[in-house]
Amino acid sequence: MDRPNLLLIMADQLKATASHLYGNTFCHTPALARLAAEGVLFQHAFSPHPLCVPARISLWTAQFSHTHGGRRNETLMPAGAPHAFRLWQEAGFHCGLIGKNHCFAQPGDLALFDTWCEISHYGLPSGAQSRGMTWFRPVESITAAHAVRQNMPRQNPRFNYATSRFPLEDYSTGLVAGQTVRFLEQHRNEPFALWVSFPDPHTPYEAPEQYAAMFPPDTIELPPWPAGELNYAPERTRVLYQLLGIDNEPIEDVYAAMGVYYGMVRFVDSGIGQILDALDSLGLRETTIVLFCADHGDFVGEHRMMRKGGLFYDCLTRVPLIVAWPGRLPQGQIDESMVNLVDIVPTLLQLQGLDIPGSMQGRPLPSVTAAPPREATFAEYGAGGPPFKLPDLAALPQPEGLKAAKASLQWREAEGRRKMVRTRRWKYIHDPMGDKDELYDMIEDPWELSNVVDDPAHRDVIADLRLQLLQWSIMTEDFQPVPLP
Repeated sequence: MDRPNLLLIMADQLKATASHLYGNTFCHTPALARLAAEGVLFQHAFSPHPLCVPARISLWTAQFSHTHGGRRNETLMPAGAPHAFRLWQEAGFHCGLIGKNHCFAQPGDLALFDTWCEISHYGLPSGAQSRGMTWFRPVESITAAHAVRQNMPRQNPRFNYATSRFPLEDYSTGLVAGQTVRFLEQHRNEPFALWVSFPDPHTPYEAPEQYAAMFPPDTIELPPWPAGELNYAPERTRVLYQLLGIDNEPIEDVYAAMGVYYGMVRFVDSGIGQILDALDSLGLRETTIVLFCADHGDFVGEHRMMRKGGLFYDCLTRVPLIVAWPGRLPQGQIDESMVNLVDIVPTLLQLQGLDIPGSMQGRPLPSVTAAPPREATFAEYGAGGPPFKLPDLAALPQPEGLKAAKASLQWREAEGRRKMVRTRRWKYIHDPMGDKDELYDMIEDPWELSNVVDDPAHRDVIADLRLQLLQWSIMTEDFQPVPLP
């Protein structure tokens, strides 16, 4: 049998629980439900580093960020790094990207892509040239549809949002979906490995009016906001709340911003539906592995914050993951293992009958391969930089809000060397450079509102989780080091 095609669909900043498939009570994603019915849904999938660039490099190299060295958004795929598209190009696949990149920058890597159609949050990148196919919509129309994102309204200092009324095909989500359909039509008779990378629902929070209107305030359930949640939180969490906290802003703005985020999610879901329809109509479903995931999540109101930051709450680290290949993989199955984005490429290579390089630290996923279930997964954040503390925040010209968040962003991306281990019941976070560790009982406290690391009753739990972190560190640090900038 010929090797299957690969279609990896990624959304940016879409937390798992933004979909009813992961417990959301008001945001239904019918296209993702359709995909899950055709494949395996992983209930506990996690980002290895909840920040755009490190997560994307980790996915394509199947390495953790302390190995590949891309620990910040300013450090893209290292030169010569072993990643999936090198292997697919060598194996004779037509390689393509449609959507957001934020990963590849080296000329040698860019040359691996036969098709390159890049668009990001604010529209077409300056000077960007498509390759392999031209955009199916006029550039002027695409630019016009991103004008609002270029000049977002300001409802308050902490967050902003907007709705607009342009042709759906000119927004990045509609454009990426439509371009993907045309790619499939053009390349249906040759092997392909295509990365479909939706820039949404990442900020800026802007959605077509018809999608935002699906989520009026009376349909949205706010997460719990208990008093005193920050009393036992690390200083890093308290700093981020000062930057991104929303509970003192007008509640109508909170509902409106959340409605826009979930509208963006539904728009992405509609785009996925278009792509699945094309695969069916072109007779490609049984010859194409389709995988859907996100790189990381978003607070979307949890812990009284919007956007994202360098923390490990599930809303930031837990992501959707669905793998489907009708006729070859189980259908309608839910896998409860603790898995990670670094496991994706080894899984795809094994399913395609390609060798998995020894440099890859991820392991093939259970349920879709013969790999056994696994009990823990890991994540990290920081590059060893000095901590960003409350006095540092106070020294900024504007000590709160988006302006201060932007001014401190690169410092906060690089600070510390914290690591997380997550099992079905427990989440433990350790940072030798921080002021306090964290421990959450994910069964008794699924919203992660109570840090119980100081409870003597959990000493044995902490000892076991620290041992797992140590073993993971030993097993993944033993690679050729990559110098940091």
